[in-house]
Amino acid sequence: MAYQPYQASMLALGQAPSIIRETFEYGNRRAKEIGRENVFDFSLGNPSVPAPESVHDTMRRLMDETDSVLLHGYTSAVGAEPTRAAIADDINKRFGAGISAGDIYMTCGAAASLTVTLHAILCPGDTCMTFASFFPEYRVFVEAANAKLTVVPADLDTFQMNLKAFSELITPETKAIIVNTPNNPTGVVFTEENLRKFCEILREKEAEYGHPIYLIADEPYRELVYDDTTVVPYLTNLYDDTFVCYSYSKSLSLPGERIGYIVVSPKMAQNREVYAAVCGAGRALGFVCAPSMAQRVVAENVGKTSDLSIYRKNRDLLYNALTEYGYRCIYPDGAFYLWVQALEPDANAFCQKARDYELLLVPSDSFGCEGFIRIAYCVTTEMIERSLPAFKKLAESYR
Repeated sequence: MAYQPYQASMLALGQAPSIIRETFEYGNRRAKEIGRENVFDFSLGNPSVPAPESVHDTMRRLMDETDSVLLHGYTSAVGAEPTRAAIADDINKRFGAGISAGDIYMTCGAAASLTVTLHAILCPGDTCMTFASFFPEYRVFVEAANAKLTVVPADLDTFQMNLKAFSELITPETKAIIVNTPNNPTGVVFTEENLRKFCEILREKEAEYGHPIYLIADEPYRELVYDDTTVVPYLTNLYDDTFVCYSYSKSLSLPGERIGYIVVSPKMAQNREVYAAVCGAGRALGFVCAPSMAQRVVAENVGKTSDLSIYRKNRDLLYNALTEYGYRCIYPDGAFYLWVQALEPDANAFCQKARDYELLLVPSDSFGCEGFIRIAYCVTTEMIERSLPAFKKLAESYR
């Protein structure tokens, strides 16, 4: 075999960065040319609300009062037991889920939670499913685990889970399904009725196929809901064979700290073996001992959130203005994204035209759905206000 200096698939992945990151980098270049204040960058889901002051207080106290070697040293590979216990206690107080510290594996954010979980359970030839519209990296994560991603087409009216299509596409090769609510990119919160019917289908298919089908709940936006909206009861309470992948990036505004966790449901078939497989996948991928100081910080701030009212204000401002200008917007009950139908069939062409007005938007194609755009409104309210004339001019250019 001829010598290869690198893996071809990794080269292809590195040479084809995500459209989200490409748009963000374009915005940085454009800001240098015309000034940051003249660029309206809605590309990246980077929290714009400060972390709670209690987070800062905890960090300061830990730095001042804790031995440096201890503070910055390794924890157990699966995460510090006090941190896992604090998280389990919080989950149980809120949801009565019966989780223990031994069911939790600390990770470097939600991306690590997903990749570790997928590598733990997927075998070559397996299929993982998800519902459009979905976070584009799901495809990268699944294919890196040597499995196939099957995308259930979107319900273009509601963007709830399309259960009819799901029932037609699931097969005996289906090993797992990733569900994300509140949803990135739509901001839609799946209804309890929708999720209960989905779990009923999964139980029926488990019985029919004679093997577990794992539900992977990707939940970094669980707390980001508005207007008295509630996220359905904790999914381990609805379906036994469930993993919960969580990150504090959004709820505590800590994306750069890379801290999250995996819950392996205690009701899951072969729970201890599956948890051991998670530990093994974390070891194989190099995701052992999540950042130790961040573990201590979240342990003392479980159940807290940043000031989410700012995101709600941004949502209302943007949604009301854009609908007034003639855009069709899917009303977001959660997360910090607005899902808008492009004013022409080609969302990529629409986003290119939007750049003429210095509006940096993300086309929907990589999210598994054509003809829409994602607007991340986790930006300053003042920037949204300044951008509205540009959105209006863009709409008028299509009339």
